[in-house]
Amino acid sequence: MRFSRLAAVVGASVLVVGIASCSSTGGKPRESDSGMGGGTADTPRMTIAMITHEVPGDSFWDLIRKGAETAAKKDNIELRYSNDPEAPNQANLVQTAIDSGVKGIAVTLAKPDAMRAAVENANARGIPVVAFNSGLDEWQEMGVKEYFGQDEYIAGQAAGDRLKADGAKKVICVIQEQGHVGLENRCAGVKNKFPATENLNVNGKDMPSVESTITAKLQQDPSIDFVLTLGAPFALTAVQSAKNAGSSAKIATFDTNAALVDAIENGDVQWAVDQQPFLQGYLAVDSLWLYLNNGNVIGGGQPTLTGPAFIDKSNIEAVAEYAENGTR
Repeated sequence: MRFSRLAAVVGASVLVVGIASCSSTGGKPRESDSGMGGGTADTPRMTIAMITHEVPGDSFWDLIRKGAETAAKKDNIELRYSNDPEAPNQANLVQTAIDSGVKGIAVTLAKPDAMRAAVENANARGIPVVAFNSGLDEWQEMGVKEYFGQDEYIAGQAAGDRLKADGAKKVICVIQEQGHVGLENRCAGVKNKFPATENLNVNGKDMPSVESTITAKLQQDPSIDFVLTLGAPFALTAVQSAKNAGSSAKIATFDTNAALVDAIENGDVQWAVDQQPFLQGYLAVDSLWLYLNNGNVIGGGQPTLTGPAFIDKSNIEAVAEYAENGTR
């Protein structure tokens, strides 16, 4: 834990330095009103690929990408972002990046077994790989140099403790992608601390189906008094499901987006577990720049933890300021 805390401090220090000097972009630029302007690194321009398991329409990934693009602007990097929620397709995107001659790769490892061969191919070609967001238990043995994210099991335990403190009696933990190691670990951590938890699998690619599945579960079991989702869009959908079912169940979630800020402010959602996705995207890109230009490795062989932290009515006003900038 001492090394993990040190890694987190180092990562946060890098972010402060980076934000103080960010500017022009590469790859697919996006407009930003966050005020994060400044100078560009004078190091040689290089291309870095970021490949995620993003499901189209999930606003969580906008924050990841915003962080990555902010680092790319500062570091004089051309950022090539691509995504596919199907693990074999994501692995193919990694191989395409390798074949195109990128200098570094940042990747999520939601389904690590499917990604293993592609990561090995990158290592064989001398292309450094860092992981973020998912794959905490597998990144080291896969030969990945650094990891940025939260320990999902520990985050789940924290959520379980919070549910207990809130007086919950029966909880459903809604998993939007069955087989995703990070999501499964979250619910396992919740159940470790709050045994009266039942997993509910939904199809995260079909939000009307998510709404109807949660509605049906609440109608079937009126004793459920808390719905815990694993992503902000699903929390907002669960709010509607509870209304549809005539249920008084409270809603809480992992992860945030701008719309969730209003939901917490008005009491529709009780709280969110924040893993700081902007920070994950930023550090993933900036760490590759540091490694390629100076041989630096962040974390001392340990993951750099970006969460968990809780967002609720007690601190939502501070978060709202950053949410308006598109960074929280």
